[in-house]
Amino acid sequence: MEAIFIFFTFSFHSLLITIRAADTIAVNQTLKDGETIVSPQQTFELGFFTPGNTSRNRYLGIWYKRQATGTIAWVANREIPIRNDSGGELTLRSDGVLVLRDSTTDTIVWSSDSFRTTGNSNPVARLSDNGNLIVVNDNDVRPENYIWQSFDHPGNTFLPGMKLGRNLERGIVTNVTSWKSDDDPSQGTFMVYFDFNGYPQIFIKDGDVIRHRLGIWNGIGYTGMPNLKMNNPIFTYEYVSNETGTFGVFNLINPSVLTRTMLSPSGDHGWFNWIDRTHGWLLYLTPAGDNCARYALCGAYGRCNIQQLQSCECMKGFTPKRPGQWDILDWSDGCRREISLNCSLGDGFRMYSLMKLPDTRQSWYDTSMSLEECQVKCRNECNCTAYTQLDIKYGTGCLLWYHELIDMRTYSNTGQDIYIKMAAAELAKDMKVPKEKKQVVVIAIPVTLGLVILLGVCLLIIRMKMKQKLKKQVTHDPIEPKDVIHVPLFKLSALLVATDNFSSNNKLGEGGFGPVYKDGQEIAVKRLSTNSSQGVEEFKNEVMFISNLQHRNLVRILGCCIEGQERMLIYEYMPNKGLDLFLFDETLSKTLGWSQRFHIINGIARGLLYLHQDSRLRIIHRDLKAANVLLDHDMNPKISDFGLARSFGGNETETNTRRVVGTYGYMSPEYAGDGIFSVKSDVFSFGVLVLEITSGKKNRGFSHEDHNHNLLGHAWRLHRDMKTLELADAFLIEACHTCEVLLSIRVALLCVQHNPEDRPNMSSVVMMLSGDESRLLEPKEPGFYKEEDRFGPENSSSMQTQNSNYDVTVRLMKPR
Repeated sequence: MEAIFIFFTFSFHSLLITIRAADTIAVNQTLKDGETIVSPQQTFELGFFTPGNTSRNRYLGIWYKRQATGTIAWVANREIPIRNDSGGELTLRSDGVLVLRDSTTDTIVWSSDSFRTTGNSNPVARLSDNGNLIVVNDNDVRPENYIWQSFDHPGNTFLPGMKLGRNLERGIVTNVTSWKSDDDPSQGTFMVYFDFNGYPQIFIKDGDVIRHRLGIWNGIGYTGMPNLKMNNPIFTYEYVSNETGTFGVFNLINPSVLTRTMLSPSGDHGWFNWIDRTHGWLLYLTPAGDNCARYALCGAYGRCNIQQLQSCECMKGFTPKRPGQWDILDWSDGCRREISLNCSLGDGFRMYSLMKLPDTRQSWYDTSMSLEECQVKCRNECNCTAYTQLDIKYGTGCLLWYHELIDMRTYSNTGQDIYIKMAAAELAKDMKVPKEKKQVVVIAIPVTLGLVILLGVCLLIIRMKMKQKLKKQVTHDPIEPKDVIHVPLFKLSALLVATDNFSSNNKLGEGGFGPVYKDGQEIAVKRLSTNSSQGVEEFKNEVMFISNLQHRNLVRILGCCIEGQERMLIYEYMPNKGLDLFLFDETLSKTLGWSQRFHIINGIARGLLYLHQDSRLRIIHRDLKAANVLLDHDMNPKISDFGLARSFGGNETETNTRRVVGTYGYMSPEYAGDGIFSVKSDVFSFGVLVLEITSGKKNRGFSHEDHNHNLLGHAWRLHRDMKTLELADAFLIEACHTCEVLLSIRVALLCVQHNPEDRPNMSSVVMMLSGDESRLLEPKEPGFYKEEDRFGPENSSSMQTQNSNYDVTVRLMKPR
């Protein structure tokens, strides 16, 4: 992508001598080389320039002025440059036509057309703040009355407000075409365009060869660009297909934001946002992001899966046409049916989910049919090969295919359902049970039943022995045997050997509960500190809660030890320790890329959802923070430390306490101030944690030279000013999927809103992070935004603090 960034800038070979203050050109007025006109807000500038570093040719163009200075947005005379650096002159004729002339040779090198006649009015050329050069009558700036506009003739750049597609009223088709090189803006070989054969879809081609297919519009997005979220804080998108034409257009929510798409000379197609902090363009999205984006990589009836070692596979019921070619990773010939279709025998359909829909150039569609009607039509037409729903947002429309299905892929968490026609004999395979299998089932049932009974008896005996053993070991202790009856018991002697008598060399860390040790068999032993006044209660909490919980994003307890005064919990060992060690370490943070961070955010969200809603007990963690999120070998997050957790009854939504416990920086306002806690308290903590993950900075102790707000207030200010991306960890800027970063920050700001009622529950959070944009509201001010020091130490009647992985764990007693 380096070529793209070189391409962003140009050099002037001559200084601009005269700068016009106006943004217009009147009839018979001349704009000469060295003069410019500027849009009202000084966002764009029109004038003459020389591209690249080696060219000496002059071109009339539009570029960014106030920010992103020098980035070319549009070129008029792409194909015919002006050879003399002082000979260019642009004039507006009385009929509304712009004429670019080389005065040294007295030749016209470019002229505009005119969509409407000017009549008796006075035409004016005006440069708009969106980068559109328009010709209008008597300053009538209504788009439907434009005489001509540059947006109808894009080059290599697609700006907000441009329409990609076909305008039947104006009789034009707009495409995006690359430059030949950084020094030559004439049309290159690459093009982004709509194909209108069958159902309209977007392609990227190199000459006559299709390189990528961005897919069709399905009501919520393009099937070949699942990472492009249409509901976002930067722009809105509209797809139009009616009697006026078929096109797509995106418009900025905040006009001060600079965003654009650009097609480079080498065919790289990227979506870029301007970042003030870095003074550069950030790659927001690239449609051709992986090998599966290559057009028809797997051939007919093959599908690509980027998660697999061998990217291509045949759909079920199909086999490679040329198996030998597949062995050498050449899948282009695709697959053939194992059993041919036979319309007279009642062919049926097999559904595939999470799919990129196939090429639609040989398709038929109806926008009003239901899915059931669509199935009937495809079943009754022998040459129909598949069907799907056209608009998944509203659940309407029908799309049918009448040829081999090409250019399909499987996504991990998005995509669409498609129903592929299969022979009746092929579908019958799914329902047949072999005779041998029936015999095995008949024999297996009584054998399995006997084994289950035997196992149950054994478990009952073991459980009774454990009860007896526990009664012998536990005396004069507030922890009852019933609290740990579901947890395996370990002998103290075995743990002493395993941890080398709790050697400091095996010590992993320490929190409010007590020290944690690693043993010789890769498990973690958490030992109750003898000087911990709250340790017994927290020990009971951990045993009672974690022994009843099982989720991939919660730390798993393996057992406990209760002998004499010793109280220990045995956990699965987390080799990567706590999330805080990665986030807030200057070196380790560089190893935590955005994909891992987003994976961690989603994992924590799913773990909290399980605690709040899906587990047998409804549990509020009350101390969610980076130090209490452990990372396993594969960097999967595991929520840990349930010593402060509380369980709720089925109908309870909140409660209060005189004993406020938790960690400053993560506690919600209502909990820190009034002792009121609920599931929304955990949601607040989750929001803080997400902001820390995206920014790489701690909320507690955060400072900024421009204000005195904490990290929450800083994030809110950036979001309010449409500079959300400036919050992201600087090292992530060049590598991350910006859409996911923006989504994460916006969800986090929804979670840390001051009023608990405004915060989403965790089920909504999980859905928003998975792409459900209907729940993405505009966040209100975060907690503590106005009164940063309201709950500082000076307002505490008494306080105990303990160092817990660089955070301060608080137990605050307040009179009520």
